[in-house]
Amino acid sequence: MGGSVDRGLMASDSGPDPRSPVIVGVGQWNNRVDQGEPPVEPADMMAEALRRAADDSGGGARVLTSADAVRVSQSLSRRYPNPARLVAERVGATPRDEAVTPIGGNEPQALVAQSCRDIAAGDAEVVLICGAEAWRTRTALPRDQRAQLGWTTQADSVPRARPTAPGFELNHPGEMARHVYEPPQVYALVEQALRHAAGRSIDDHLVHVSELWARFNAVAVANPHAWVREPLTAEQIRTPSPDNRWIWWPYTKVMNANNAVEQAAALILCSVERARALGIPRDRWVFPRAATQAHDTYVLSHRLDLCSAPALGVAGRGLFSLAGAGVDDVAHVDLYSCFPSAVQVAAAEIGLSLERPLTVTGGLSFAGGPWNNYVTHAIATLTEVLRRDPGSLGLVTGLGGYLTKHALGLYSTEPPVGGFRWADAQDEVEAAGLPRRALAEEGEGDATIESWVVEHGRDGEPRRALAACLLDDGRRAWASSEDPDTVAELRSGAEQIGRAVKIAPGGTLSL
Repeated sequence: MGGSVDRGLMASDSGPDPRSPVIVGVGQWNNRVDQGEPPVEPADMMAEALRRAADDSGGGARVLTSADAVRVSQSLSRRYPNPARLVAERVGATPRDEAVTPIGGNEPQALVAQSCRDIAAGDAEVVLICGAEAWRTRTALPRDQRAQLGWTTQADSVPRARPTAPGFELNHPGEMARHVYEPPQVYALVEQALRHAAGRSIDDHLVHVSELWARFNAVAVANPHAWVREPLTAEQIRTPSPDNRWIWWPYTKVMNANNAVEQAAALILCSVERARALGIPRDRWVFPRAATQAHDTYVLSHRLDLCSAPALGVAGRGLFSLAGAGVDDVAHVDLYSCFPSAVQVAAAEIGLSLERPLTVTGGLSFAGGPWNNYVTHAIATLTEVLRRDPGSLGLVTGLGGYLTKHALGLYSTEPPVGGFRWADAQDEVEAAGLPRRALAEEGEGDATIESWVVEHGRDGEPRRALAACLLDDGRRAWASSEDPDTVAELRSGAEQIGRAVKIAPGGTLSL
């Protein structure tokens, strides 16, 4: 495939190359503050998850103290200048590398891939990866009272952690000006576009989506690490109620990622050589076999349509090419599942049936959606699954932004024949010359609805309609309305995609 490719290491007849990277320990922790457990700050939560990972490895505390790199998924509950140092101090490690990711649900998988490359190249021996969120505790207090939590404050003299990747601007100023920036609204817009492309009515598609989410819920019920393990039927998932109100219709609350969690997860990676030296049993080992990454247009408004992610398709095909495997070879899957539309788009781009199991955790709605760190939980859970099914192949996807940044990984208890391989598929994405749209920042006049959603308040009542529109010249424009009659019409359940509308100066939608 095109792009930057790491060819990896060759395995010998006596086993995997000593420099092959391997996951040897995983740990997860739910701090049930909702059931009376005391709050714990994110740094301490990460340290606890790492201790559990060390126990899981069978190598004990010396696995942690021997780490030469500590890499942390950025916490939104507490943005420490150097969280890696705080964690290292708590577990007795003295790493050469202290790093933290930018924001993005793709970052934990990207972090594993980078760590594998460093191990294979001899730049690291033992890498600790972790992340944690204490979001329920943080948001339970007003902003001006959060200092009373007593969470650690690092001195200005502490060197900041190395950023593992550059950040990126998620929102175009023209989108921000018309209040298009909330993930629930964007993914609901994607859902409507998917529905229309599939030729389903609104009611039929709601059943379709709720049945998909009920299958995710069933996995969470059986997952001891899941935050929500209450069985829910498809009808319960799609039916609004005081505990399951509409957020951005057509999504009920249960169809959104659940960030109101206190969760931590950790992974321990090392070289095969170091795993042997630490005495870690072979049945603990899970090999990252291949990984890829790519991104679609950073600006949502520039996408040709709202129901595909071409870069994900390129990265997926590249992943299987690197691994010498096919999608049908994958026994266990965890697709990033912040919203149902994200799962459907990923399945279509990768070539997975929606009828097969697509999560090992239960997804972000039920297992929990700890902001940037969900995929650390997914990889930890997949590691446990693969140990119980030796020789099988597992797939994890990570997603950042609005179907924007993609990171994929394949895993197995068996080492890859050609060693771990990685590729940045972005050159191939760009070479494909994927068509894009222009954004009409001040778009007004005659237009056609491309997709639409309706925001509901906490009282359950609809209050604002938002529409993605296409002008006659093909440019995309955003429009919204708080007019009760317009909102009621767009919430009526009648098809609106393809409807001719007018956009007034300032972006007000008129039917």
